[in-house]
Amino acid sequence: MVLFFVILALVFVLVLVIVSNIVIVPQSKVYVIERLGSYSETWPAGLHVKIPFIERIAKKVSLKEQVADFPPQPVITRDNVTMQIDTVVFFQVMDAKLYTYGVNQPIAAIESLSATTLRNIIGEMELDHTLTSRDVINGKITAILDEATDKWGIKVNRVEVKNIIPPREIQEAMEKQMKAEREKRAAILKAARAAQAKADAECLAVIAAGKAAQAQADARVAAVIAAGKAAQASADQREAAYAKAVKAYQDQIAAREAAYIKAVLGK
Repeated sequence: MVLFFVILALVFVLVLVIVSNIVIVPQSKVYVIERLGSYSETWPAGLHVKIPFIERIAKKVSLKEQVADFPPQPVITRDNVTMQIDTVVFFQVMDAKLYTYGVNQPIAAIESLSATTLRNIIGEMELDHTLTSRDVINGKITAILDEATDKWGIKVNRVEVKNIIPPREIQEAMEKQMKAEREKRAAILKAARAAQAKADAECLAVIAAGKAAQAQADARVAAVIAAGKAAQASADQREAAYAKAVKAYQDQIAAREAAYIKAVLGK
């Protein structure tokens, strides 16, 4: 009876050990496996069985793109201006073995490498160029970090400069300069509007003067036409009176001739 319980306990322990060593690797992850303290293999997503007491999961690695947001780093430009720049690094693990054994604390290593690379890049640029060349900085630091992290099994997809914070006195000077430029642009715009308004007023005055001159010319033409019409009417009246007088004279002549002929015939 005791032997039965011992066998039952051994079977239970054996089943428990087997079940506890069945490992399911989720999607987008891989497990780095060590056998007797040495690297053995990398398990992809799926069902796996681990040899108890011999194999162990050394590291669980995500293959998703990861984002590392680093705090602002002090950098010095070529013209000796100290500023704070913080970066965001987007990276992805491509080789889980190199990621596990290539470097201790990979995120801290990327942060340190990003800071030193950023200092080197900014040290070759002046302040004005730094403030207007985010794309150039992003491209350079991405290329350098991607090459340097290859031996760690990491692919740096891109690096973005999030904030560039110059010293307070430079910020105040820039704000004053921007305010002066805004005021200058406002003054230029105001003067341009005043000049445009004056030009519009002069144009309206010229148009009004032109309209007045045209009205006067039209009035003169109308007066000339009216005078011509009046002269034509007077001439027509004179011609009609002359024709009437001629007709009356002709009638008188005809009447006299008729009376003369009548007198001659009566004799």
